[in-house]
Amino acid sequence: MNLDQILRGELDALEKAQLRRTLRVADDPAARLLNFAANDYLGLGRHPALIEAARRATMERGTGAGASRLVTGTDRAVLRLEEELASWKEKEAALVFTSGYAAALGTIPSLVGKGDTVVLDKLAHACLVDAARLSGATVRTFPHNDLGRLAALLQKIDAGKGRTLIVTESIFSMDGDAAPLRGIIELKERHGAWLLVDEAHATGLYGTTGAGLIAEAGLSAQVEIVMGTLSKALGSVGGYIAGSRIVADWLVNRARSFIYSTALPPGGIAASHAAIDLVRGTEGDALRKQLRDNVTHFRSRLPASWKQKPDTTSAIQPLLCGEASTALQLATVLREKGFLIPAIRYPTVPRHAARLRVTLSATHRAKEIDALNEALAEAVPQLSSGDQVK
Repeated sequence: MNLDQILRGELDALEKAQLRRTLRVADDPAARLLNFAANDYLGLGRHPALIEAARRATMERGTGAGASRLVTGTDRAVLRLEEELASWKEKEAALVFTSGYAAALGTIPSLVGKGDTVVLDKLAHACLVDAARLSGATVRTFPHNDLGRLAALLQKIDAGKGRTLIVTESIFSMDGDAAPLRGIIELKERHGAWLLVDEAHATGLYGTTGAGLIAEAGLSAQVEIVMGTLSKALGSVGGYIAGSRIVADWLVNRARSFIYSTALPPGGIAASHAAIDLVRGTEGDALRKQLRDNVTHFRSRLPASWKQKPDTTSAIQPLLCGEASTALQLATVLREKGFLIPAIRYPTVPRHAARLRVTLSATHRAKEIDALNEALAEAVPQLSSGDQVK
């Protein structure tokens, strides 16, 4: 068989298992859907300050960086952004990558390799898992947020025979709950390991200046590597690593996704800088409060037919459905009612743990949240016979 025949068969298998994905046009004006699926938690993606900063930078310096950072892609603007990120994250230095995924793929294989061990939370994001596998290190996982199992794993690793890197998220992307950072740090220090924490879904949202969950807990000095993104609550594009100056210098020399990627365009750099300034100020305080109020409003009115995770008070509110077919059907029903909440299925989440991933934004209005909860109450009775929400 030729390539297309083989791939067509594999796509058909995905279709049969209800796991095939298709691209969705998010800005189709005919759809007019209320978006409860984006990661633009503070609504900065369309903020006038970011748009104006990007426009001015583009007019002054063009639409592209022209080359990688080690050739001609490092200008003073990106250095200023890295300095501000480092200060915000309470670290000596920061390094900007083209995406959070690129930051993971460049960083983890630069720090560990054959003979070393990466210990991951079972629900860590795919970019962290892929980076760990790419490194060549031995990869071990522990059940989600289970400090007992993490301790047992670390006990079995011979620290004298290689490096050990623990990897977790601070706020988990699909469950919306928080990592037990203090407990992880205690175990990390007891066993001589390093810790990398991905703050993709916490940056901008926690702490007095929005620096993230690590800063809010006062743990910045005890986390070796902080990873994050500029493309979620900050409304721009790119990823970053923050840590010691030595770590940043090492990554400049060894992180392949940094060395061999064209740098971010001037507009993106300028928008990110404007976002951080905004988030650290009084407007950021107001937006974070509004987001918290919206989350509380949503949770307090969620129909009893939907299970809630009691410890999930972040902007990410997973509504567990169980089977992929149930999640797909519910997503379709909600779309027909005017809401964009795609079904999240394996392999993004474990098998039989499909869900609707509702994300709240500071820009959602109370009447929109009420309308969503009304639609959720009406959606369950419309399920086909045999389907049920778990």
